[in-house]
Formats: sequence, structure tokens, C-alpha cells
Amino acid sequence: MAQNVRSARRAGSARKVKRTLGAAQVHIFASFNNTIITVTDAMGNPVCWASGGTAGYKGSRKSTPFAARVAAEQVIKTAQTMGVQEVDLIVKGPGPGRESAIRAVQGVGMKVRTISDITPIAHNGSVLDRKSVV
Repeated sequence: MAQNVRSARRAGSARKVKRTLGAAQVHIFASFNNTIITVTDAMGNPVCWASGGTAGYKGSRKSTPFAARVAAEQVIKTAQTMGVQEVDLIVKGPGPGRESAIRAVQGVGMKVRTISDITPIAHNGSVLDRKSVV
């Protein structure tokens, strides 16, 4: 009886479709605590990702350039199995792993078309008018 329920449930689920991409975007988010590398398709839908934590590092070791390089190599190898050959790099954040992640993507053999830096910059915008407290 239980086997019938399990097989019926399995038959109704959709199978995961293997994607094949020619070009993709690599988003590198480098914070002071971690570096997250996400590979997306042209529409921005994530295909695969890795970070210093998924590379096996904990604590302050996640923020090192070496952890960013290992994570970038992992995610690029996964993307290459999906057929990705050309990438556009989009870098965001001031962290220590941004340069090493870029070099790792180029070093694995991926053709880099563009490198964009979209790090937000504060322009000392809105300032609150506060009365001084005496």
C-alpha cells in the first residue's frame, strides 16, 4: 500500500531539465565576510553558484582571496559542464576576494567578454535635520 503511494508521487513530479548555455553572466559579490559567485543565464536566472562557505571554509577564512579563487573555480567547472564558453563578469562589493575571483575565471579557460563593476557608491545623500540634545 505504501509503495503505491510513493510511486504515484514520483510519477507526478517533473524531472530536472539539463540546461545548455553558450554564454552566461558571472556575478561576483565580494563582501568583507564572504565572496559569492553566481552564474546566471542571459535573463538573470541563476544556473549555479558557489561561495567561500560552500568551498569548505568557515569563519574568517571565507573572506580570503584564496577561498574566493577556489569557489570561482568550482562554479566555473560546473558551468562548463553545462556548455558555457563565454561570460560577462559583473563585480559588486569591496571585499578582498574580487580580484582573485576574476583571475580564477580567466585562468580556468573561460572567454571573458566584459567586466563590469556595479559597486554602489554613497554620495552623502539624505541627511536628517536633528536638533541638538543638551
